[in-house]
Amino acid sequence: MRLFLAIFLPWLQFFTIGRPFAGILCLLLQLTLIGWIPAALWSVYALSQYKTGEQIKQAMR
Repeated sequence: MRLFLAIFLPWLQFFTIGRPFAGILCLLLQLTLIGWIPAALWSVYALSQYKTGEQIKQAMR
C-alpha cells in the first residue's frame, strides 16, 4: 500500500513514515508537472530506507 502511495501521492507517503517536513517539500516539488517524477523516485527511495531501518530495529530486539 505504501508503494502505491509513493508512486501516486509521494508527499502523503512521507507523512505515513513520520517525515512531515520532507512531505511538505515533496508536495511543493510535486505541484510542478516536471517535479512529479523526481518526487515519486525520492518517495520510493525514502520508503526503502524506512523499511530497512525497521528491519534493523526488529533484528536488534
